Amino acid sequence: MKLTGKIGIALLCLAWSANAHAQQVLTLEQAIDLGLKNNYDIRMARNDAEIAANDNDYANFAFAPRLNGTASKTWSNNATKQEFGNGSKRDTSGLKNRQAQAAVNLNWTLFDGLKMFATRQRVQAIDILGELSVRNQVENTVANIINSYYNIAQQKQQLRALAEQMAISDERVKLSDAKFQTGLGPKTDYLQAKVDYNAQRANWLRQQTVIEQSKASLNQLLAISDESTNYDVHDSIPVNTSLSIGAIMENIGNTNPQLQISRQNLEISRLVLKERKGDFFPVISFNSAYTFNQSKASAAVNQFSPVFNQTRGLNYGFSATIPIFNGLNAHREYKNAKLDMAYQQISLENQQSLVNLQLKNAFRDYEYYKMALSLEQESVDLARENTMIALERFREGVTTTLEVKEAQQSLELAAYRLIQARYNTKVAETELMRLKGGLVK
Repeated sequence: MKLTGKIGIALLCLAWSANAHAQQVLTLEQAIDLGLKNNYDIRMARNDAEIAANDNDYANFAFAPRLNGTASKTWSNNATKQEFGNGSKRDTSGLKNRQAQAAVNLNWTLFDGLKMFATRQRVQAIDILGELSVRNQVENTVANIINSYYNIAQQKQQLRALAEQMAISDERVKLSDAKFQTGLGPKTDYLQAKVDYNAQRANWLRQQTVIEQSKASLNQLLAISDESTNYDVHDSIPVNTSLSIGAIMENIGNTNPQLQISRQNLEISRLVLKERKGDFFPVISFNSAYTFNQSKASAAVNQFSPVFNQTRGLNYGFSATIPIFNGLNAHREYKNAKLDMAYQQISLENQQSLVNLQLKNAFRDYEYYKMALSLEQESVDLARENTMIALERFREGVTTTLEVKEAQQSLELAAYRLIQARYNTKVAETELMRLKGGLVK
């Protein structure tokens, strides 16, 4: 009890020094909320999706007629000198003319091999693809935030384990020094204990740097500056140990974002093929125009030329553009569209295979780390008890410092494995939920 009390006091002192400056605790939910608002990748994906949505808003105008207006006004100043065979002459120098023209032209495509319908459907499909891409990016970003957040928690647990090791080494130093001063032990025990303590102290300082670096990585995901943040995170890592492969695999084709994207890309390639088919059909259009033309001259060139002329009128009719030969370009684009559709089908099948493989491997990791978590927790408890016994035996002079050091190293390794197993279990759990598409509701 006496030794345990000393170690407890040492740990409290270390904890107090590590938290001398109070920090606001950032929860995982707050981190995810910040990431969803600020993350660069999500914002870029949303921007792309908004472009696709904007295109879709105007998709129905593909069926509307095209109406264009033109207008022009010109001024001219001409000089003409003529001499005729009968000796007469004509000089029209300084003849000025003004001419104004205006027209409104309408072109309405009535039939183009149903290409305009396929184009509208393709734009709508691209809009859906943009939404799926945003969701996929959100799932990936949330998974990265969760892993990064709990990586800081893991590093804090490592810091706490190092603090425990320092407390044990400090006790070794005190016991070795007391034995050396009373002549019950060699000075080498004291020196070795001091070297071990200094090494652990250096590791403890290094671990604090690792925590700050891990926070910087999380800050990048949250798109916040390192200088403006001074926060802490909870050092516990909650793990869901009840996931089953059956529940994860259920309806995976409709929940996995990557599979949905691949399926949507296949749909878009199918619609592109429909567009290319339309290139083989004639294009029938309705055309109409209203024209206005007016010219004024300062003088007549001759008795038959007008000094004022104005015409206006409306015309309308139908036109048909029939593709006959364009260097087989329509055939080339049609074949390319078929090849792209085949490619997207292969890509979908490949993605299904990859998702199944990733799910199986992630679940194997999840199952392994769950079992390792239970074993390593038992190992830590045993190693800690063994270390306490070894220290007490060393105090009573029935063992050597080497036995204490070996017991201490066993505790250090067991604690490291336990922390790693807990974090890796959380990473595997997060990966399963990411593949399921269940991180964001």
